Amino acid sequence: MMSNSDIVDTIELTAKLLELHNEDEFRIKTYTNAAYNLDKYVGELSQLDFTQLTQIQGVGKMMAGKILEMVSTGQLRDLQDLLTKTPEGVIEMFKIKGLGAKKIKVLWNELGIDNLNELQIACENGSISKVKGFGGKTQESILESLKFIQSQAGKLRMDKAAILAEIILEELKKSFNKVEISGQIRRKSETVDTLTFLATYTDSLPDFTAEGFIKDEKTSSPFVWRGKFLENKINVEIRYVAENELLNKQFVYTANENHLKHRNESGVSLLSVGLSTSLTDGLTQESAETAIYEKFGVPYIIPEMREGVNEFDWIKKNKNEDLVTWDSLKGILHNHSTYSDGQHSLEQMATYCKELGFEYLGIADHSQSATYASGLLITKVQQQHAEIEQLNKKLSVDRPFKILKGIESDILGDGLLDYPDEVLASFDYIVASVHSNLTMNQARATERLVRAIENPYTTILGHPTGRLLLSRQGYPIDYKEVIDCCAANGVVIEINASPYRLDLDWRWIEYALDRNVMLSINPDAHEMQGYHDMHYGVAAARKGGLTKNMTFNALSLVEIEEYLGRRKK
Repeated sequence: MMSNSDIVDTIELTAKLLELHNEDEFRIKTYTNAAYNLDKYVGELSQLDFTQLTQIQGVGKMMAGKILEMVSTGQLRDLQDLLTKTPEGVIEMFKIKGLGAKKIKVLWNELGIDNLNELQIACENGSISKVKGFGGKTQESILESLKFIQSQAGKLRMDKAAILAEIILEELKKSFNKVEISGQIRRKSETVDTLTFLATYTDSLPDFTAEGFIKDEKTSSPFVWRGKFLENKINVEIRYVAENELLNKQFVYTANENHLKHRNESGVSLLSVGLSTSLTDGLTQESAETAIYEKFGVPYIIPEMREGVNEFDWIKKNKNEDLVTWDSLKGILHNHSTYSDGQHSLEQMATYCKELGFEYLGIADHSQSATYASGLLITKVQQQHAEIEQLNKKLSVDRPFKILKGIESDILGDGLLDYPDEVLASFDYIVASVHSNLTMNQARATERLVRAIENPYTTILGHPTGRLLLSRQGYPIDYKEVIDCCAANGVVIEINASPYRLDLDWRWIEYALDRNVMLSINPDAHEMQGYHDMHYGVAAARKGGLTKNMTFNALSLVEIEEYLGRRKK
């Protein structure tokens, strides 16, 4: 059955290809409008009949029929017809930042470029810069985007990789007595290029074959099966491990090799200690690994941190501090409702937040400049604040709970915040984020952020680089200058917990902590279920060593109100 996102993606791609092939403008607009409106629909589209579909804004009788066709057949004939006359490489060009249907049409029809390889060659020899409507900057941007896409090939985001790993795990359990997930998944890496599994054997090494598993004979060995699973492009490796060595080997294959290379005061590597430590039957994996670290001479280091970056320095400084967990969090900040581009009402978002056991919800809909996301005009801000006052009376009857009045204010091109000061002053807190003019060099991007951070109304710096994992690199910034500026101005930095972002990058958390900058794990939720993305944010935060006492939304309702009150003064 097609999900809502499958349906929307199909319609969006159809609209792009219709434009690419110079089809009727009205038809293109019909598909584009439908995709925009359906993306915001809360219920299950596959459960609706023809009449119910036509009641959705932007969905007429023709589009309702197309949706029913997708639900019943799993595909759309209009799209299939377009795909048959469009080279696969041309479709891949839509992944390039800054290339829309019009520019792709020029590259394909006028230059005969129909794949990414030819596009790269044309950029490298300067051909693109000579085409009308492109120029040197566009050529440079395309080349940069191509290189980024190449570097991300064969990878999955943390959320997708974890789901696929669980599916493969269930399949492997049919062939092996004991199988465990290891490697990047156990370390909760933000992107994953290899799914690693440990499978036990007793007497002889297995010769694994199973439906859906495609072995790569060249890279496999008697001890490791390597290949792919079904049509997924990500690498899969199954390491055969003797049952009595599973605890040791799980420790070894979880860690990055740079973590294992670390040597103690006696000059012995962690890898050596990990393999040689005698572990008795009945130990849990954590207790076994605790024994390994104890023998090595350091406190236990959680799997997420075993990256070989700075974890050994961190453990010396913070061994008495508690890392942040989901249970540490007392509130959910940076969320969107139907006031802007969210899928659930303010009351629905608040009620579900309370049901999850949190003490407060920070609503931070888009500001007025974000017209693409139905940003709030000043009259809408006043309307929302009035509703918040009413809901706070209703929701705090049985136990303390409060909706905090926030906004995700666009950082404008000159670094100013959206809205005049008198409107900014009406909010409890402000998340300042960049959403437009993303093609900045490091100096320009840093200057823009610094000016926003220095604004006395800024409470939290939202997704500092604007990156989208595996699809958009994000604008370059001077991390130290930005973090130092947050330290000087008492501004919190967001760890955007969406698995698409995970921005601030975990590698800069330690520097933020050293500068005494608090971090806030925000889901950027556009629907109620989006709150659960905070699990990804917590994983990234723990990887970077974020402690509970430096987590902004680990403050209780009383504490955060006191903090915001002091900041307003």
